[in-house]
Amino acid sequence: MNGFAGHGLDEDAFGEKGNIVSAFDAFPKSKPQYVTRTSGGGKWTVAMLIASFLLISSEFLRWWRGHENHTFAVEKGVGHNLQINLDIVLAMHCNEIHINVQDAAGDRILAADMLKEDPTNWSQWVDKRGMHGLGKDSQGRIVTGEGYHEHEEGFGEEHVHDIIAAAGGGRKAKFSKTPRLRGGPAGGDSCRIYGSLEVNKVQGDFHITARGHGYQEWGAQHLDHNAFNFSHIISELSFGTFYPGLLNPLDRTVSTTPNHFHKFQYFLSVVPTVYTVDSSTYGSSTIFTNQYAVTEQSHIIGERAVPGIFFKYDIEPLLLSVEESRDGFLRFVVKVVNVFSGVLVAGHWGFTFTEWAITVLGKRRRQMSEGVLNGRAHESYD
Repeated sequence: MNGFAGHGLDEDAFGEKGNIVSAFDAFPKSKPQYVTRTSGGGKWTVAMLIASFLLISSEFLRWWRGHENHTFAVEKGVGHNLQINLDIVLAMHCNEIHINVQDAAGDRILAADMLKEDPTNWSQWVDKRGMHGLGKDSQGRIVTGEGYHEHEEGFGEEHVHDIIAAAGGGRKAKFSKTPRLRGGPAGGDSCRIYGSLEVNKVQGDFHITARGHGYQEWGAQHLDHNAFNFSHIISELSFGTFYPGLLNPLDRTVSTTPNHFHKFQYFLSVVPTVYTVDSSTYGSSTIFTNQYAVTEQSHIIGERAVPGIFFKYDIEPLLLSVEESRDGFLRFVVKVVNVFSGVLVAGHWGFTFTEWAITVLGKRRRQMSEGVLNGRAHESYD
């Protein structure tokens, strides 16, 4: 019917023989003796394998890391209290310091009654790894604030599951003990102030000043001006539940001054934050905390002004939700199949185009060579 039998040809000789299942194959194959292997096809095959491996590896890493969604919304819940966690070392004796909180509601809280004060030596804290000045790291390089904070040198940026792991799964944490006095005066030359206190969830000011300065205290004696030294090391300053594993902008910062009358001012903008990990990815985990941005204004003041450390905090009416999730495995497999199929199609078109180009160039070269030979032959004949 198709003319093969009339020329003594067998149509079955051009197809790959198989079992009864192969009869339903929609993609018939040729026998190996009728397939021509070319060096160009081999090169394109290697190139497609390499491209497929790189693209699939990239897709796998992207799927394994997951993706994060950041959402801002107006905070619906109304909270009345806010917890402040503080761990600071001041280069003054504990009986020379006055700590106070005053908020926009007019309430005044004697923070010294809620926080602990332990005598210590300045030299036991300044050499700790990771201490740095605000705006600079431990090597003196400028900190831009881009991305997440790094807990230790050498680690890359953190993801939500890293933050939740650092928070300890919401377990109640405690402040570390003050190290024993050594390497300094017997009674210590500094004071460590640490602990947590409850304040109203409104704008407020947290002040650390010298005894008898800044506030009227009954029976308090004014401290000699030569004893003023508000150099300080902040190991922890956070809002909300105490998570010592989370690093905040002011954590591990040190600020020093040789002047007795110096005013350190920190302006903090606090944003309530919820970190959530998708249950289908790593197991359901959620922590409620607060982030804050900070700016600093520190300068020398006159003797009529009040020196000290002043934290002015403002609560933003926003809620930041950060959710980390990962696509399902079936969706990942579909993406891999699409990537591999796309590489095959692109490779097929590339191979076809190069073979066509080689064929066209080969014909032109043969025509040019034949024309030159014929021209020489006519000249010799004449």
